Amino acid sequence: MRYKYQAIDAQGQEISGVLTADSERAAMRQLQKRGLTTVHLAAAENAASQDKRANKAAPQRDVFVVLHELTTLLESGVALIDAVEALATSSHHPFITQVFSVVAKRLRQGTSFSLALKESALKLPWYMYQLVEAGELTGKVAEALRDGVEQMEYETKVRNEMRNAMIYPAILIFSGVAAVILIFTLVVPRFANILQNRGDEIPFLAQFVLTTGMFLNTHLDWFIGAILVGIIIGAYIFSQPQARMRMQDGLARLPLIGTWMIEAETGRWAAMMGTLLENRVALLRALELASQGVKLPSLNARLQQVTRAVRAGTSLSQALQDNDALTPTGHNLIRAGEKAGELPRMLRSLARLLDESGRVRMKRFLLLIEPIAILVIGGVIGVIITGVILAITSVNDIAF
Repeated sequence: MRYKYQAIDAQGQEISGVLTADSERAAMRQLQKRGLTTVHLAAAENAASQDKRANKAAPQRDVFVVLHELTTLLESGVALIDAVEALATSSHHPFITQVFSVVAKRLRQGTSFSLALKESALKLPWYMYQLVEAGELTGKVAEALRDGVEQMEYETKVRNEMRNAMIYPAILIFSGVAAVILIFTLVVPRFANILQNRGDEIPFLAQFVLTTGMFLNTHLDWFIGAILVGIIIGAYIFSQPQARMRMQDGLARLPLIGTWMIEAETGRWAAMMGTLLENRVALLRALELASQGVKLPSLNARLQQVTRAVRAGTSLSQALQDNDALTPTGHNLIRAGEKAGELPRMLRSLARLLDESGRVRMKRFLLLIEPIAILVIGGVIGVIITGVILAITSVNDIAF
């Protein structure tokens, strides 16, 4: 458990902090060994709360922090078992300390670190276990962990950038649709008597707007229910991996967003390939592992063909070119990397180029989608307002 304490040191100064101990008596003994006189000692959190947090997965940022800390300890020359046990008794999230306690126990029993990590409750990307295993074979666990953490951060950054890029357009479209619905359901029905009294004499656009508004106002409950059912069905379909992959593949065929998505996926593949090859993973195994992270079915199929061609004896650059898996620049970089024996470094360079190109295309996409959304929503609202004005002017016989 963790205990908060207040104590007096040898110089008579009051200090406070948090320590981890099995019991309150053990905590007091720790303070005495430090030459401190205990003034106040209390549990930082009760056992029930601690157990509840230990059963709940830690946030991703906490996982990044602990992996960075483990890598730093190993790079500093600390033995693996000592580093893991230090994390097990640290003040990190209870879930993390519990996981590393189990890993330390498995290490003491003779289990390899890669296997103990894979069998733990800490859910890491699939490539982390392969990198750690390769690091164990080459004696470079710290370097393998560092590469894995950097890859995790890279993928998280790309995913967050794509998600953040869609927030403003989504809010804009949602607000526009909500405004149109409010106009149809609250404003337009107020002019319904015009349609009832002079329905045959008002212009067609005015008739359409007023009729639509009256219909939505009369069947508002059904309309809201249909929207909710559509949202539920859409969420269910989107939660299915196959449906989500088909939708992504369809978006990848679009002119601007499609190129953006393909470059992002190819960049992740190149970064993963570079990381695996730098850690002495065999080329064929690296191709199989890297293709697992590609979500676009069309690109994944081409990369599978590349793997088969390389297994049959074709060079990587030629196989990629034959299957049109990369851009011309990518093919040239891979070919140069093979000739110079610097394939991992060239793959990393390709990943950086594609990452930068993806950012540029993302900005272009945002610059295009925002005015289009504004024009479409403004046009719809303008049509509605025009229909209402035509209805009013037709009743009052105002001539233009």
